[in-house]
Amino acid sequence: MTDSYRRTRESLHAVAEQLLAGPEYRRSKTIRLAAAPGGFATVKEPNLAVRDDLLLLDDEPIGKLHGATIADLAAAAGLEAGMPDGVYSDVTGFDPHTELWIDPDHARTLSRAYELGDTALRALAADHTPILWPEHFDLGIDLDEVNYGVSPGDTLIPEPYAYVGPWTPRSGPFWNQSFGAARTLAELGGLDALVGFFTEGRRVSAES
Repeated sequence: MTDSYRRTRESLHAVAEQLLAGPEYRRSKTIRLAAAPGGFATVKEPNLAVRDDLLLLDDEPIGKLHGATIADLAAAAGLEAGMPDGVYSDVTGFDPHTELWIDPDHARTLSRAYELGDTALRALAADHTPILWPEHFDLGIDLDEVNYGVSPGDTLIPEPYAYVGPWTPRSGPFWNQSFGAARTLAELGGLDALVGFFTEGRRVSAES
């Protein structure tokens, strides 16, 4: 992926941490987020969402993300920006006074990854609700001590990918990462293949 995608992903990750999860934790004592049309959203008050290049509060636009700062957007929304203090330590460290960089095409790539992941995870386990965790910015569930999810990319794999991560290491041809198995969404090619990857992961996890 390009440097522009990385910058977009890092800006959106910081927004998820400091403009959604932080205020949500202070108001409702949870950091759980969810995939939403065009991006992601809180699951409890305050009712915040990122849709494409916009921050929304109670479904009303607060402002465009690109070129704005987290501090300015928080002030416009009447929020206290910042991390959910004391919940986790592996933070982005993004300066809330630094301008956000959001490329609209790359933002759609990221939101599409969450959309596909949410649909595939619900197909894998209809009784589980996928959670977007702000710490690693991935959408996932766990079943029988195995994590299943979709990441928009990170330092290990710089593009959107699906993963299967057993809590206890497994061995065999399916497993291609130190944490388990991963396939890029480009490699998988679509929803059916993504569901198939998760399904295969569940099968081989049970057999190992």
